[in-house]
Amino acid sequence: MLLLAVPVLAACTTVVTGSPSPGTVLEQRGPAGTVPSGLERFYGQQLGWEDCGTYATTASTRGQYRNKKNIECARLEVPLDYANPGGKTITVGLLRQKASGDRIGSLIINPGGPGGSGMSAAASLAGTVRDTPLGERFDFVGFDPRGVGASQPQVRCLTDAERDAERLDTDVDTSPAGIQQTEAENKTYAEKCAATTGADFLAHVGTRDVVRDLDVMRSALGDEKLTYLGYSYGTYIGSQYAAAFPANVRALVLDGAVDPTQNQVESLIAQAAGFQHAFEAFAQWCAKRQDCSLGKDPAQASKAFRDLTLPLVQRPVDVGDRKLSYNDAITGAIQAMYSEELWAPLNSGLTELKNNRGDTLLSLADAYFDRDREGKYSTITDAFTAIKCVDEPRVTDRAVLDDVARRYKAAAPFLDDGNPPVGALDTCAFWPVPPTVEQAKPVSGLPPVLVISTTGDPATPYEAGVNLAKALGGGLLTYEGNQHTVYLQGNECVDPIGDDYLIDLKLPAQGKRCS
Repeated sequence: MLLLAVPVLAACTTVVTGSPSPGTVLEQRGPAGTVPSGLERFYGQQLGWEDCGTYATTASTRGQYRNKKNIECARLEVPLDYANPGGKTITVGLLRQKASGDRIGSLIINPGGPGGSGMSAAASLAGTVRDTPLGERFDFVGFDPRGVGASQPQVRCLTDAERDAERLDTDVDTSPAGIQQTEAENKTYAEKCAATTGADFLAHVGTRDVVRDLDVMRSALGDEKLTYLGYSYGTYIGSQYAAAFPANVRALVLDGAVDPTQNQVESLIAQAAGFQHAFEAFAQWCAKRQDCSLGKDPAQASKAFRDLTLPLVQRPVDVGDRKLSYNDAITGAIQAMYSEELWAPLNSGLTELKNNRGDTLLSLADAYFDRDREGKYSTITDAFTAIKCVDEPRVTDRAVLDDVARRYKAAAPFLDDGNPPVGALDTCAFWPVPPTVEQAKPVSGLPPVLVISTTGDPATPYEAGVNLAKALGGGLLTYEGNQHTVYLQGNECVDPIGDDYLIDLKLPAQGKRCS
């Protein structure tokens, strides 16, 4: 169904009378800006802001949300299927810290994933921005994309116990029997997702629909134009929003870019090379230490890492009532590649492994999978898979899969498990609903946007940011460092540039670099 866009004047903030639950303030700021025909009730809805405690879904978010006076939460109602706005509806969780001064509007944040909680990200950054020019001028708003965290319903495929068990299954055997077993497990996972979450919902969890939720959010928060901060996969949400609603954009900061010019295969290989580059930087750092777990020769670091971790395939290490598997050791190392601050814990974890201990590596892997100390997992892993499977075309050609396996091992030798490179059909090959990916199209009518790209970013390599800035006709800020994303992390060069852009729409000089 084609939705016709009609301009609507911005509404003033209004406290709406009604019967909210105790402590809830009903507020109506929309409809604002352009409203698609047939969606008026969503774009102009009132939001019930309340204490965030009931929005917590894990131990970590309970600590972030409960009894915090500076933040408030609400649920945004959106259609399950935008082609049928009169049908089923779902809710998207919002968390807000109000502007303390002369308000420009809302700054909406997404931390990536896909499947990351924007509410949690906003709560963790709220104190950082509260007394800054950014906090004075913007309501700081995080959202949990549909299916994620506090949004309802959630994407859930495995129980916590099933997730723990899956992490112990190495799936490194590339013999015909090993591939058959892996594919059977992937098929079972897809079936569990459909049974637990529902195929009708899984069909609408992709970025296409998240972008439409974001536009509803913009209006309901009272903003004629969107001001948005996206990290990692959040840059993809931002670029897709720019393609769908270019006239509705005020400002976009896209940090740690997903490359719009690459298909998923090329992106995966580029990411493997990025992690290898980060590992080599870690090895150089480690070699200068007396306690380096990988020895003094960085050229031998990949082999030293494999020698330490590969025995876990046959013999996981006991960690209390749990075990450190080979997969978890690899995941823990990958988690540490995201920031130089995690290099010291990784070095300690690898030293522990020499002594048949796995505490630190298991903790790093738990952080990656968002498992709390109570053994509860957030929605991020299941949501990651569900979104990926509808966002990307399926790859089922076994020749292509074998080539990807070969190229991946060549690009990241520190992750080579020593088995022949044979590809297996992944979970998406068995997904119960078709992809909803839409063909990329040129973006026109977009105001200048700011892309931030880090030279040593392992997950979203630097060139991806260069390409995204070109595709959107935006400005590029280069950060020289080894980490994944940088804005609002205390860098005295990057943060003021990002603030100036968001507040005054001032782009940095062409070729600007920070370190």
